[in-house]
Amino acid sequence: MSNTSANSPSPGLHVLTLTPFFPSQNDDSGGCFIAEPLACLETLHIQNSVIAMQPVYRRKLRMRNSLVDADWLRYFSLPGRLGLPSAGAFLFARILGRVRSLHSKRPIRLIHAHAPLPAGHTAMLLSRELGIPFVISVHGLDVFSTNQANGWVADWSRRISRRVYAAARRVICISEHVRETILQGMGRISRTSVVYNGVNPDLFSPGPESAHDRLSILSVGNLIPIKGHDLLIRAVASLAPEFPNVSLEIIGEGIERPYLEKLTEQVGVRTKVHFHGRRSRTEVAQAMKRCTLFALPSSYEGLGCVYLEAMACGRAVIGCRGQGIAEIIQHGSNGFLVGAHNEKELTLALGILLRDSQKRQTLGISARDTILDRLTLQQQARNLARIYRECAE
Repeated sequence: MSNTSANSPSPGLHVLTLTPFFPSQNDDSGGCFIAEPLACLETLHIQNSVIAMQPVYRRKLRMRNSLVDADWLRYFSLPGRLGLPSAGAFLFARILGRVRSLHSKRPIRLIHAHAPLPAGHTAMLLSRELGIPFVISVHGLDVFSTNQANGWVADWSRRISRRVYAAARRVICISEHVRETILQGMGRISRTSVVYNGVNPDLFSPGPESAHDRLSILSVGNLIPIKGHDLLIRAVASLAPEFPNVSLEIIGEGIERPYLEKLTEQVGVRTKVHFHGRRSRTEVAQAMKRCTLFALPSSYEGLGCVYLEAMACGRAVIGCRGQGIAEIIQHGSNGFLVGAHNEKELTLALGILLRDSQKRQTLGISARDTILDRLTLQQQARNLARIYRECAE
């Protein structure tokens, strides 16, 4: 079992983290929002033992060498949506002996599960079996796992998710938007707290903007319909006559890529839009430092780490109203907010920022200050440590 201080365990609180998201050699950005605060928690005398799980039908991931390692574990699960509500029980059977052994060597005071299915379900079963309290973090808006299934599978997923939330000592939400979604579905009986994701302000720090004769819009996110990349492409096409040197740099992979590539040809901006695929954390940070501005018009976002990272790099950022990021961005003060699915408003906002370098600079400075004031990894870790200690007692 890997942990944050295997050679010299601290006398502090011992937490077992269960997560389906964690950085690997295949993808060092996957689950970074879970892994990165753990080193900061260690300085607060919180020791984490991490089990990162994946179903057997997916490609095996290799552990990534880092300050905080995980014990990668594969478990049986039915493939696809059918396996979602039953996976927690299979995972519980797979790891019970391992957790018992770990608990006997050094008592686990708290279990922290990430997402209700399957990790939260497993944490609830471990809590009942071993008498260890658990908390659960919710990282997106599909809080009952019903968007991934339908019919009786969705009903089953909802029932289990509700039981998990009701049994948890605390439901940790990444935004008020996520918390409200949970409370609406739970009848406001869950014990909830909001802990915003934090940013490493050293990795994501300001750099020189692209030369004024090169204007670049950066977008980072999975290429799926809700992210709004098609709106960005159309907006760039509308702005191209006024800004012939503008480019759109897209980092990410997904099922939408063939459609988006074809769209660039249809609207006449094939040479202005560049698809870079998946990139490492360092490469993403460098791209954010170089870009003129950052935009991701996502219409279904619990928070969005990439907005915070771009803000930490001192960049003007465009997000959508009604999403989690609207709790962080104050329109016109430290970024811009536009309507979801609103191509006209997005085009207008992009045009304003492309024309006005002083406005971009002012927004970027305020954005960086916002991160430093309340959204660093250390601040996230302090909030988590407080909740851990409250719930472990």
